[in-house]
Amino acid sequence: MKRVLLGHAAIATLMAVAACNGGDKGATADSASGSEPQVTSGAATGTASTSGARIAVAHAGPPGEWQMPAGDYASSRYSELASITPQNAANLHVSWAFSTGVLRGHEGQPLVVGNTMYVVTPYPNVSYAIDLAQTGQPLKWKFRPDNSQQAIGRACCDVVNRGATYADGRIFYNLLDGHTVAIDAVTGNQVWRTKMGDLSRGETITMAPIVVKGKVIVGSSGGEMGVRGWIAALDAATGKEVWRAYNIGPDKDVKVGPKFKPFYAHDRGKDLGATSWPGDTWKTGGGAVWGWLSYDPALNLIYHGTSNPGPWNENQRTGDNKWTASILARDADTGEMVWALQVTPHDMWDYDAVNENILVDLPIKGQMRKVLVHFDRNGFAYTIDRATGEILLAEPFVPMNWSTGIDMATGRPNVVETKKTAQDKNVKDICPSLEGGKNQQPAAFSPQTGLFYVPTNNLCMDFQARAVTYIAGTPFIGGNAPEKGGPGGYRGEFIAWDATTGKKIWGIKEPYPVWGGALATAGGVVFYGTLDGWFKAVDARSGKVLWQFKVGSGVVGNPVTYTGPDGKQYVAIYAGIGGDMGLLIAGDVAANLPYDVRERGTTLPDIARWTSWGGELFVFSL
Repeated sequence: MKRVLLGHAAIATLMAVAACNGGDKGATADSASGSEPQVTSGAATGTASTSGARIAVAHAGPPGEWQMPAGDYASSRYSELASITPQNAANLHVSWAFSTGVLRGHEGQPLVVGNTMYVVTPYPNVSYAIDLAQTGQPLKWKFRPDNSQQAIGRACCDVVNRGATYADGRIFYNLLDGHTVAIDAVTGNQVWRTKMGDLSRGETITMAPIVVKGKVIVGSSGGEMGVRGWIAALDAATGKEVWRAYNIGPDKDVKVGPKFKPFYAHDRGKDLGATSWPGDTWKTGGGAVWGWLSYDPALNLIYHGTSNPGPWNENQRTGDNKWTASILARDADTGEMVWALQVTPHDMWDYDAVNENILVDLPIKGQMRKVLVHFDRNGFAYTIDRATGEILLAEPFVPMNWSTGIDMATGRPNVVETKKTAQDKNVKDICPSLEGGKNQQPAAFSPQTGLFYVPTNNLCMDFQARAVTYIAGTPFIGGNAPEKGGPGGYRGEFIAWDATTGKKIWGIKEPYPVWGGALATAGGVVFYGTLDGWFKAVDARSGKVLWQFKVGSGVVGNPVTYTGPDGKQYVAIYAGIGGDMGLLIAGDVAANLPYDVRERGTTLPDIARWTSWGGELFVFSL
């Protein structure tokens, strides 16, 4: 789901969806007090090291720059910079800060190219070029795009933007109203602007693009609006569309042809993107691409996930509903599908599969394998052969009860009958909730430790599906799902995960879902932020919290690191609570709307004691 809708009717609908009948009352303390890790698996803290582990694709540009959303095509969010270490991290301090001028969810991350930092705000998606070489970090330029205000009323889960990418002297990013733009990185002038989404149908764009072989890869949002999800490639020089592939529908639209060789037999067949739906319901079936993209140059494959099927009411769409809630591999030149893995067939819990796919080489059962590691909304961590789509390992990484495990012969989850939803039936205590074991907040990987560093959620829900009628441009949901704290008295955890064994090595429990991303560095330090506004540095091996700083507003963005003009290592993070957590299910965190009479979210009713809406960039150094 990147649910995208916030007009009056949409707000009423989604506030009902996100309301909760009482969250976890035990986890209300400020997370500063929980500074020590809690080992939550049988593995010994600080002893994990996966020999020979490596990132599949090198860092983009010089090590001291951050030119694309995850730092590389592999989505590793790893930096070779090593000046900040466990021995000196306690000396970190604020070097400088910048107000974005926007109060809403600051997901995404800045870019650093040369001595310039590039920042993109939530709607209205203003972009800034900040001069890092001058005292006071003045602006080089500020670009205000044309961006339809109607997009605000179509955006389901706040007006977020997950960032830009850089290539060949240009900054590329998406606008909430469905356009993609190219900006001259030196002058700030718009080079081209291309309409990609149909706002009247509820299509918006919140994802961060990447550039592959001269093509800008873009995907749609709007899974709760009855859109038909797609991914497309634009010519980076001209903005002209090169190819577009839908994720549901007949083979010709989905780009299924001779190259398509799925690993599992049940994923083979003609026009499965249409025949696995009743009638023509696939035309409004969701399957959007609002998450992260990866690319393997050796295989020439782009990897992306797809969102939930629509509507949430599973009775209105019997069948597997391919290719929603799936991980897809596509030929970068043509968009043709090469393999597909539907991780949650016939999804009835809103378990989008759009989370990042991290490309690494790992030793599995004594053999080095080219794998893709994916932490899904459904609560399973998958280690997958990235050439074929075969599941090599799949284990729960958060508390869950909707499935007893993955059938390794078929790749399908074994579903618990009592947790299946149905129209007009109120199914209680499904874990994880529709926010997933992990949502958009991206994990990081360190080849030094061989571990993945994963921000997670611990929420459960009650789910009641109901009949719904499709009306273009309005919410097409068909369900209510009040959420509450999961088992154990905490609502989030930052964990270290071994994808060769499917084991958690250590975990830091947090009072709220950990909705911001992770950064791993060669100095042996991992960074992440919390929903109640703490930014933390952690020892990558032991999980010991080395340092923390209160940034004011909750962190839902992703840290990056770079080398400044002075040769020092810097770490940057956005502060600005929002997205689902800061708009739909949080308490009274918006103080700028004195006549706002919307019902306050009750999943996190106490979070307003610790944070409010904001919009700030913080930069730290030793």
